[in-house]
Amino acid sequence: MRLMSRKRCRQRQRCRRRIGNCGSVALVAKRENLPGQKDDNYQVVRGISPPDLPEDILRHIHAKMTLRDAARAACASHTFQRSWICFPNLTFSPKTLGLNGNASTDVITRDLISKVDQILQNHSGIGVKTLNLDLLECGNIDFSYVDSWLHIAVTPGIEELILSPPLVTFSVYNFPCSLLSNGSGNSIQYLELGRCTLHATVGLGCLRSLTRLHMFRVRTSGDELWCLLSNSSALVHLELWYCKEIISLKIPSLQRFRFLDVVQCDSLQEVESNAPNLTKFRYSGLLGQISLGGSLQVKTLRMICPSQTNILCWYAHNLLSIAPNVETLTISSSSETVNTPMLSGKFLHLKHLEILLVGMAAYDYLSLVSFLDASPHLEKFVLAIKQHRMEHDSILGGPSHDLRQIREQRYDKLKNVKISGFCSVKSLVELTCHILENTTSLDCLTLDTTSWYLRCSVTKSSKCYPLMDRDSLVEAQKALLAIRRYVLGKVPSMVKLNILEPCSLCHTVEPLM
Repeated sequence: MRLMSRKRCRQRQRCRRRIGNCGSVALVAKRENLPGQKDDNYQVVRGISPPDLPEDILRHIHAKMTLRDAARAACASHTFQRSWICFPNLTFSPKTLGLNGNASTDVITRDLISKVDQILQNHSGIGVKTLNLDLLECGNIDFSYVDSWLHIAVTPGIEELILSPPLVTFSVYNFPCSLLSNGSGNSIQYLELGRCTLHATVGLGCLRSLTRLHMFRVRTSGDELWCLLSNSSALVHLELWYCKEIISLKIPSLQRFRFLDVVQCDSLQEVESNAPNLTKFRYSGLLGQISLGGSLQVKTLRMICPSQTNILCWYAHNLLSIAPNVETLTISSSSETVNTPMLSGKFLHLKHLEILLVGMAAYDYLSLVSFLDASPHLEKFVLAIKQHRMEHDSILGGPSHDLRQIREQRYDKLKNVKISGFCSVKSLVELTCHILENTTSLDCLTLDTTSWYLRCSVTKSSKCYPLMDRDSLVEAQKALLAIRRYVLGKVPSMVKLNILEPCSLCHTVEPLM
């Protein structure tokens, strides 16, 4: 019995060394040495082969498993054990490696380094399709380990590379661009880099298969990014989030390029795209000079610029030249000291317009008709309003309740209108009535008095989130009263009217008289 016990112990140790002690391999290795017994999850035991299938099919099945399941299968099958040395999908994180999430950061870092080292030392480096290094939960890691792992796994044939260095570290990782110059870059289709520096040069290898590039808090310059993009002729999708050292972003004439997403790149002063087939552009942050090369293909445009004053005026004067054929437009503002002027031209293809307004003190909402008048084929209009406190004149008070009348403009295509954060502001009521009086095609009008609060019907906690404060509840009741007095009588019988008011289950609502 002792001899058998020592033999089993040696077998388990060899199994751990071969597989890299990944996840629960020790437990599986123990199970596999129990003759005649089956594991709960696998129908194989030590020395018994999986179903009699060609080896290439078994390799394909093995490749579809998660890292932990693949390691377990390799413990239980000689066939899977042979395919382990070229397992294609390597995703390393504390979770995938089965590390104790309650341990200290130092312990998690030490154990992750040990396990990744063991796994990659037993991997041939051949056949890797995906490498995902998720080190966010680690502490101050020695980046020489990261360099070593990348050089083992990033080989010709790799298709997806994701690198997420630790959140807390004494230094910033310098991504070795030389990895992409030895032929490995030719096969990469998806590249995601976070919290590192990237110094691409003219000598960078060709990334002829790269279709999607995502960079998060990457320290790189506009010129270095240009070198990278110039070598990526197949690029379709580019995302730049919080890359604060880019001053000028220039997109080469990439024929396949379709999607550009720029988020809070605070130093950015210029965006220039020469890609002729760009169809979707999303921008968030401080607004500088934007030129999309007169692209007639931009169909979706989203611009969120919360920190700039009178940005609606900028939109009114410039959007037509940026994207004249846009079909879906989303714009936002949080500081307007003047009303929105009339547009000089028409959005002849615009079908969906969404305007987000936050904290707009003293703004005349009726001036938004300039966007409606410039959109003759508009089908859906969404206006979302969030006010920190009520600073407008309510239509329920003041010396005059007469609604202003402006020149008639027919909206013959408009079918769906939603106003979120509807309140008793006089100019907002006037805008609503103007739409009702000039839209013959309207099917549905939704007036939501709860602003951007999530209702208990959609939250996991079964409570509205966040709960509305007293001032918001009072204003919601004023909005309901304004709807009854000024809006209801103008709603045609064929129009469906949806009025959303504060949830009575989560809020104590006292109706106004």
